[in-house]
Amino acid sequence: MKQFADLMVLFFVVSSVLSVGLNLTVSEIVAPLRRPWLVAVSLLVNFVLAPALAVVIARVLSLSEPQSVGLILLGAAAGAPFLPKLAEVSKGDVAFSVALMVLLMAGSLVYLPFVLPRLLPGVSVNSLRIGLSLLLTMILPLCVGLCVKARSESLAVRLRTLMSRVSNISLIIVLALILATNWQNLLKFVGMSAIVASVLFVGIAFISGYCLGGSKREARQVLGFGTAARNIPAALLVGSQNFDDPNVAIMVIVVALLSLVVFGPLAISFGRHHSAMET
Repeated sequence: MKQFADLMVLFFVVSSVLSVGLNLTVSEIVAPLRRPWLVAVSLLVNFVLAPALAVVIARVLSLSEPQSVGLILLGAAAGAPFLPKLAEVSKGDVAFSVALMVLLMAGSLVYLPFVLPRLLPGVSVNSLRIGLSLLLTMILPLCVGLCVKARSESLAVRLRTLMSRVSNISLIIVLALILATNWQNLLKFVGMSAIVASVLFVGIAFISGYCLGGSKREARQVLGFGTAARNIPAALLVGSQNFDDPNVAIMVIVVALLSLVVFGPLAISFGRHHSAMET
């Protein structure tokens, strides 16, 4: 069951990123990075505010050690692979979401080995392993999609429709499998403090990114989602390498599930509101 869940996660990530690549050009992705203020704010909220927020919440709520570790791992790991999907559903700036995702993933490779040992003494980070995983599952499919679109627009349109469906179906399967395989651990481990901590982290992180995202609604939405939705695969990878306690991974999953439960309807609401304004 776990192997199938991991496979579905892989399908979701690869198909989502490939779909985005089939819809954009390199110049469209690079363009948002030419706004220095937006780039600086994006880095600030993701690599300063989010980790600090995780540490403060863990201490104020006196979380258990596994809960604190899981929350801090997520706070430090930026670059959610499903950010472009949220941008697409919410009618946000998809090009900026891809640029931000790649920027934060690259930043995390440098940031995690430097910061995590200071936030969590004794933690070591295998940047090469994380980098290889990100390269194969996210960067490579993105590049393939961009190349296909550059060579054949008609093929890109057909493949984009297919990849979008694969992405949607695999996401539903992933959520069902995560709940099916972890519900006992979730019931045992999750207490009110973990839920409150998750809600506070996700809520404050989203509001911070949204408010600092500039004057354009599309960019504000992306930075809000990009700040609150963390790099779950990277957090789980670092957690499994450094901690034997399974409750660390459970805390990461708790925050991840809450994020998906909140962000899915929120993105749909944003998208419908935007469509209503256009009509």
